[in-house]
Amino acid sequence: MPKVLALYHYYYPDDVAGARHFTEFCEGLAQRGWDVETWPCNRNCHDLKAKYALKTETREGVKIRRVWRPPFRQHSFLGRILNSIWMMKFWGWRFLFLSNPPDILVIGTDPIFCLVIVPFVKLRHPRVKVVHWCFDLYPEYAAANGMVRPDGPIAKTLRFFMGTGYRRCELVADIGRCMRERLERYPAKARSTHSPWAFEEPSEPPAPDPSEREALFGDARLGLLYSGNFGLPHAFERTLVLVRGLRGQSAALTYSAHGSRLGELKRALAPEDSNIRFAVFAPADRLAARLSAPDVHVVSLRSAWTGMVVPSKFFGALAIGRPLLFEGDEGSSVARWIREYGVGWVLGPGNLDQARRELLQFSGDEGRKEEMFRHCHRVYKTHFSRKTVLDAWNKDLRGLVD
Repeated sequence: MPKVLALYHYYYPDDVAGARHFTEFCEGLAQRGWDVETWPCNRNCHDLKAKYALKTETREGVKIRRVWRPPFRQHSFLGRILNSIWMMKFWGWRFLFLSNPPDILVIGTDPIFCLVIVPFVKLRHPRVKVVHWCFDLYPEYAAANGMVRPDGPIAKTLRFFMGTGYRRCELVADIGRCMRERLERYPAKARSTHSPWAFEEPSEPPAPDPSEREALFGDARLGLLYSGNFGLPHAFERTLVLVRGLRGQSAALTYSAHGSRLGELKRALAPEDSNIRFAVFAPADRLAARLSAPDVHVVSLRSAWTGMVVPSKFFGALAIGRPLLFEGDEGSSVARWIREYGVGWVLGPGNLDQARRELLQFSGDEGRKEEMFRHCHRVYKTHFSRKTVLDAWNKDLRGLVD
């Protein structure tokens, strides 16, 4: 069997999104006839006290060889840098003494800047095909986050070393067309798009859970839900204007979110914003009920972040069979997919009144709702499901081996 080595900071049983995607990615390749190995760290992303055994184990056909790592805080800038240096050092050390190299090396984007080890890998094992699956674009992400100055010496140095890594990759895979357009500043032998899939994939779009819907929206006829992280990349200004125009129209927006901009959002609300609410995160056993409760899922991305990240909430909403209201740039992959597949509304500065009218019409037509729910679910199964994406990955990787 051809061999794949997947390098990512975290892995099962860690429940951070990247770990879950790489776990399912590795297991999916193993099911498709690959010999798969991974070298994650031995620590949990969120809980530093949680550690995993260093002994080599095999789970769902994937060989797991963990790397011991000090308890540096992943959620601090210094901690992320130290974690990245540590993991790259140990990965490089293992490659130095690796006697049976893989056919393909797949590298993610955590730890950050880990592409800088690619030239070393190629020097030590020139026959290894290197693939980069880019979830977050660095150093551009770091610059937008305020970690480094966009045109400062640190950013320029990082772009040079990252460009050296990209140049030596046989394949650079992005998660959306807007990200590919950003990546085109770096050289690459081949490019592909493989979006992340949703973790909840029901066989049919579920009906709204009555108790969950009442808890989130009361008796409102139109329920809008923002569910997930609400940090620096996310916007809310146009959405607030839209929802304020829906006062008295039996419409409610609920944020089930956490993140660095949530406080700013709450401070922007006025006492009369009674149709804008907040809810705690749903526990794992209630997640499907939470996601199926609204009529429309709200997704946002500030224009400056277009192409650096692609909101994963888009895929979760479609998988559960719900349309989307997107506040963001027209060039974003989410906006393009919404228009291409007819799965929601793109909220721009000039179409607030039109979007408001269409949402009210949508909320009053139960037949249209049901058809839209089924349509969104079909679009997800056809273009974005785990099986669809993993089949495409398998085809690309087989092409590199062949």
